[in-house]
Amino acid sequence: MATKHSETTQLYLGIDGGGSKCRAIIYTQEQGVIGTGVSGRANPLHGVEKALHSISESTQLALTDAGIASDRQGELIAGVGLAGVNVPHLFEQINTWNHPFQAMYLTTDLHTACIGAHEGQDGAVIITGTGSCGYAHVGEQSLSLGGHGFGLGDKGSGAWLGQQAVEQVLLSLDGFQQAIELRQAIMGQLDVNDASGVVECLAGKSSSEYAKLAKTVLDCAAQGDSVAKAIVAEGALYISEMARKLFTLQPQRFSMIGGLAEPLKPWLDDDVASRVSAAIAPPEIGAVYFAMQQHAKD
Repeated sequence: MATKHSETTQLYLGIDGGGSKCRAIIYTQEQGVIGTGVSGRANPLHGVEKALHSISESTQLALTDAGIASDRQGELIAGVGLAGVNVPHLFEQINTWNHPFQAMYLTTDLHTACIGAHEGQDGAVIITGTGSCGYAHVGEQSLSLGGHGFGLGDKGSGAWLGQQAVEQVLLSLDGFQQAIELRQAIMGQLDVNDASGVVECLAGKSSSEYAKLAKTVLDCAAQGDSVAKAIVAEGALYISEMARKLFTLQPQRFSMIGGLAEPLKPWLDDDVASRVSAAIAPPEIGAVYFAMQQHAKD
């Protein structure tokens, strides 16, 4: 198979794994990103084996995209940023994995997101996607907020918006409030006709399934539905308050990352929205930078 690089070029793997998907890149210092791959969720809170499978699958897809034989994954120096590894026993399980790479360096997805967003420099980030969390690193200080997982936290996230909307829809169906526009929109998306249909459709489902409803909630809020507006406003207020806590470390830059970063920005308090700067590079690039930094210390 033809390759896009010299056989002697050092290959780096950057992994960004979250509650909805796992993105992998193959990177060289000479050419930058030469291959990408995306697989399923990689938050070990939802299963360590699933996370490891997603890492492996996305890596193979990225190698294929780069035109590199799969048996050369043993040459990769991997930086892996995962949601959920802020939980110590999950970090330990992933970190002691008998991985197939030349070397693997594990950290949180927040850390790699921050490294990428500020091109290796100090700064702060908030991730608002399926889940929500914040991280700041300035000098020798760091601060992590949120990231406790669906059902325990993740306020302002896509999963939280979806869950809150479903709760209000069920209250409306039981006659406790109106929420007509939101109710019609959510039930239409789920293709159900009554409360039992909603429950049957979503009971026991993952955070990513609830996150699929977030755009509908935001659309209803933008169209003036009072219940949807209240949900989005509450989530945005939490994100604004999280940002202010990160600002206590006085980061020079602040970025928001994730599928809800742009949709939520108009709902943020002005003092927070005015400080948002575009991320310089995505988390998977941050994971590569992290791997380079750590490998240089070995």
